[in-house]
Amino acid sequence: MEEINIQYFRAINDLGKEFDIFNPLFLVTAEYTVYLLALALLVFWISGQQHNRMMVMSAGASFIVAEIFGKIAGLFHSNFQPFAELADVNQLVEKGVNNSFPSDHTILFFSICFSILFFRKKLGSLFVMLALCVGLSRIGVGVHYPADVFVGAVIGIISAYIAFRVVPQLGIFKWLLNTYEKGERFLVSGKSKDIS
Repeated sequence: MEEINIQYFRAINDLGKEFDIFNPLFLVTAEYTVYLLALALLVFWISGQQHNRMMVMSAGASFIVAEIFGKIAGLFHSNFQPFAELADVNQLVEKGVNNSFPSDHTILFFSICFSILFFRKKLGSLFVMLALCVGLSRIGVGVHYPADVFVGAVIGIISAYIAFRVVPQLGIFKWLLNTYEKGERFLVSGKSKDIS
């Protein structure tokens, strides 16, 4: 199993050594798309649609649950990053050596992107493609093995599904959203009175 993990790692990571064009793609996707994801969640929230806001809350809950599952998984298995264990790795980012199992970036993207998919099918499929690209890019930059990414993805998907089924049904989340929106309406009406 470990040999297969290394074999698939080499197949993806060596792309950057064989074709230079992959290196900037891997680097930007692995390190900077998190800002795009954060911006997308902000846009969903400020859209004012309650469905979108519940989706953002569900995505947040999904990520928290996924991180907890990820930390538990890390207690049962651990490995250092490929650049710390293997020779001749195409390492494109600086990172401290620690347990890379499972991939936190993959957990983040899969838990949030699949949350979007469960709430908004068509648009969500684009976010799932982004999550897949991020997972591959973490291998491409040399900081994760395929198994790190695969397990992170599974944890993210399961957490997103649990949150999708549970969060909208829980009274506390409905109350939080309604309370926020009442406050928002109060502030907007107060500002409109000041303008007039």
